[in-house]
Amino acid sequence: MQKKVLALHDLSGFGRSSLVPVIGVLSAMGHQCVPVPTAIFSTHTAIPGYTVRDLTDDLLPWIEQYEGLGLDFEAVYSGFLGTERQIGCISQAILRLRAPGGIVMVDPVMGDNGEVYETYTPEMCARIGDLCRLADVITPNVTEAAILLGKDARDEPDGPAEAARWARGLERAYGAKVVLTGLSGGGATVGVLCCEEGRTAFFEHARIREYYPGTGDIFSSVLLGGLLWGDGLADAAARAAYFVRDCIDYTASQGTDNMHGVQFETQLMKLARGAEA
Repeated sequence: MQKKVLALHDLSGFGRSSLVPVIGVLSAMGHQCVPVPTAIFSTHTAIPGYTVRDLTDDLLPWIEQYEGLGLDFEAVYSGFLGTERQIGCISQAILRLRAPGGIVMVDPVMGDNGEVYETYTPEMCARIGDLCRLADVITPNVTEAAILLGKDARDEPDGPAEAARWARGLERAYGAKVVLTGLSGGGATVGVLCCEEGRTAFFEHARIREYYPGTGDIFSSVLLGGLLWGDGLADAAARAAYFVRDCIDYTASQGTDNMHGVQFETQLMKLARGAEA
């Protein structure tokens, strides 16, 4: 049976981030993505001059309609949230619309590169931690992991052994499987570490020295798509990491503006069921 994913993210019209790649990836992997936009942006926020429409007041009516229709979802998946009130709405979606045995995945989007996003207050970061406690899987980058562990956002684990201690600490604190992303191997590599019931798996690949927005959304979406196929956590994370690498590698070869995002559309055929990771 085709799996349904309730995807609660913002929608950025241009720039290949948030719901645009989320819908594309999950659809390519054979799942039905039901988007619930938390806000609508003309472009992602790294492109100057964007406009935004907040949709906080619309979230509960959407959830209530879906509940009234008797819908439930094999996965509930949240990402960037614009207001503290939205965290409560996501919690309601999880409690009311998750199918029995369904997966809750929270991408605790709060910051990157040692900086907390300017829209995230300490109170909002604490509430994101509460949301993580409802999750089955969380996918923090290094900055977000530091925040969730009560560390300075600029802290980083010193190698895979310390990263494993961070991941185990997150699993104990939040009761969720952990996929820790953005681990730096001295600048030459980028790594991912998975933690499930205290067991960890680490893998890395060569870093392509380009930065593009939206790659975290792509990673988490491929990860979730693999979990819904029945893949183990480490296998799903490896598929996601190598797919993001391929997207970055191809886009870098095209010489396009980095702020336009990665050309993931050209790579989607690699995600078809049965295609090699």
